[in-house]
Amino acid sequence: MEKQINFAIHGHRADVGEYTIYRLLPNRFFDAVGPFVFLDHAAPVVHEPDGPLKKANGSGAHPHRGIATLTYVLSGEADHFDSAGHHAKVYSGGAQWMKAGTGIIHDESMNPDPETQDYTTHALQFWVNLPSKNKAEEPQYIPVQANEVSRMELADSSGWMRVISGEYGTMKSKIPTYLKQFIYHVHLEAGKELVLDIEKGLELAVFLPLNKAIINENQYPEGQFLYFDQEAGSVKMKSLSDSATDIILFGGLHYDEPIAAQGPFVMNTMEEIGVAYNDFYAGKYGKINYSVE
Repeated sequence: MEKQINFAIHGHRADVGEYTIYRLLPNRFFDAVGPFVFLDHAAPVVHEPDGPLKKANGSGAHPHRGIATLTYVLSGEADHFDSAGHHAKVYSGGAQWMKAGTGIIHDESMNPDPETQDYTTHALQFWVNLPSKNKAEEPQYIPVQANEVSRMELADSSGWMRVISGEYGTMKSKIPTYLKQFIYHVHLEAGKELVLDIEKGLELAVFLPLNKAIINENQYPEGQFLYFDQEAGSVKMKSLSDSATDIILFGGLHYDEPIAAQGPFVMNTMEEIGVAYNDFYAGKYGKINYSVE
């Protein structure tokens, strides 16, 4: 039995500087999908080959507490600094995960990938709501390069599937999880299809970042966000006959603790939100050292 689609929407604009951002979560129907409480799509931007490079210099630095951020770099180079002393650059196809825990300040910048001839930047950023016990843990950061992401080739030269978070079959991401969660990236060649079975009780969404696709026999346009029911069933994905397509599937178990969210903080009560702000203004999240390597 195919899973039912409860609603389909486009994200609303939430641009940052010159970047076109579509905010998919939260939206007017739902505040979360499994433990994911936020999803921004940084739409593709093609840069001039000799254009100026962006640098993390403090102008974009901001705090987080109570969540883990997960940035999936579809194209480009993501440069990360944080106040716990972490620094790394992640390139096309890689991901970076940062557990804010008790509080951290980070600064990110996106540039074209110097290792390719593609001058496009394109990314997804998720916020993962941490269980209350993990909100009280120290910050952590893990960069994952493209060659470290679990991947399998699909049968019949249909395409490939990557596991960005969670696991599927024998594939498992190196990014930590606290509740059952997953992010899959499926690439289908023109006219090909894939059917995935989803167990009962999991919240599931599908996002089409670049191209049209046929999902459970209905065609949806680029940029569409689909939310499914929680019954056991299948998701049938198919590309159009004249073009390949990329499909992002994500979700997990319902987050069943209270949620209080304000600005960059996601906690369990508004009192904890107040503490998060007070600690930030008191300087307890530290400072970023931009000279670290």
